Amino acid sequence: MPAATPDSVPQPAGPAAGTGHPDRAEEHVHSPERRTRRPVPLRDQQILVEAGELLRALAAPVRIAIVLQLRSGERCVHELVEALGVTQPLISQHLRVLKSAGVVHGERHGREVVYRLVDEHLAHIVVDAAAHAEEISGNRPRPAATTRTIEPHRQETETA
Repeated sequence: MPAATPDSVPQPAGPAAGTGHPDRAEEHVHSPERRTRRPVPLRDQQILVEAGELLRALAAPVRIAIVLQLRSGERCVHELVEALGVTQPLISQHLRVLKSAGVVHGERHGREVVYRLVDEHLAHIVVDAAAHAEEISGNRPRPAATTRTIEPHRQETETA
């Protein structure tokens, strides 16, 4: 997966953007019912890149499920295996991704490594995304072509 670069972050358009001519600004008029708002200040490009990388690290059903498990407290790998019904190597692989993205922290306790969320903001992102998905899933038909499932003791699979 190619990493995002600051150059791949959209830049604000200048006054002449979209006109086809660099010296002429296009006049845009809003309807009278709509109030014109000032643009929101853009964040530093590096912050946007890092936010995108964080969201990419969270963009897998198993990793979302791990974060949801860890939001209620720390867990070791075998507890996550039992809770999610997937294999230990798959849990470990996803924990490595989450750890390298700074989402989880692992601490060795004897023979076990206990994982916890680095901070509560991360749980809010996942909980809000899951709540949004639940809200919109009732408002649209499910595509029959491909649905993703997490099957017990198997890797993520796609079914038709």
